[in-house]
Amino acid sequence: MNSCLRAVVRSCAHYGIQCVGIEQGYQGMINGLYVDLKPETVSGIINQGGTVLGSSRSPEFRTPEGREKAKLFIQDIGVEGIIGIGGDGTYRGLIEFAKLSDLPIIGIPGTIDNDINGTDYTIGFDTAVNTAIEAIDKIRDTAKSHKRLFFVEVMGRYAGHIALAAGVGGGAEAILIPEETTHLEKLIEKLKTGWKRKKSSMLVVVAEGDDAGDAFQVAEQVKKHIDGYEIKVTVLGHIQRGGSPSAADRLLATRFGQLAVSSILEGASHKMTAIVNGKYCLVELNQVFEGRKKLDTEFLKALDIAAS
Repeated sequence: MNSCLRAVVRSCAHYGIQCVGIEQGYQGMINGLYVDLKPETVSGIINQGGTVLGSSRSPEFRTPEGREKAKLFIQDIGVEGIIGIGGDGTYRGLIEFAKLSDLPIIGIPGTIDNDINGTDYTIGFDTAVNTAIEAIDKIRDTAKSHKRLFFVEVMGRYAGHIALAAGVGGGAEAILIPEETTHLEKLIEKLKTGWKRKKSSMLVVVAEGDDAGDAFQVAEQVKKHIDGYEIKVTVLGHIQRGGSPSAADRLLATRFGQLAVSSILEGASHKMTAIVNGKYCLVELNQVFEGRKKLDTEFLKALDIAAS
């Protein structure tokens, strides 16, 4: 998000527009927390993870009274357009706020889960996948040395995009994701086949929202049927959310930030920046909630071939 914020601020400076940053998200709108943003303010943040403006959940903003406070604050400081960077909660907030105000509003998709409908990729996804693959590579080193079967849990309570990409990229034997029903008997049979082929190690990637349970629960079930391997579980957790952004994420964030500013100047509103089939564009903000974003089925085919 810092890469994107930098792009927004520098684009505003390019067009001669004053830019302010709301600190701590929607709660900052209610509490009147903001800072003037100039090019020098965002110098040196393109390589930093997270967001220098901070973020927070705001139950108060979910109430009509909270949103009214936010609207009055925005009016008081003379805001003429809003750019929101984030995921599902950010977009729900933008849509609700739009009911109170006729200000132009543009959303920028930023979430490691890559689960926002209407765009192929979101800011943070590529970095999270690279972080997960790096961890998987290191885990495989120790797995080979000790003939171990590892279950690696990655983030993805409702979406398996990280698990699928990291699993294929990390050479996993199997990937368990919320979008697909997990058949434990098939998983066990696949692992037994690997054991018969005398594999020195095996690795299964589990999305935290898989229907069979978390990585510990799946491992306990498998342990009853697999001999010959020591079974271990690793939960990557919040390390996937941190770290310096990848080159792909920096480029994506920069283009999204520039597009958001230029789009507002051209009169666009209630839109979200997106990348679809390699092209940068705008989509309707409401499209975010039009069904569940689908996984890339070609990745599923790649897994079946690579793990055979």
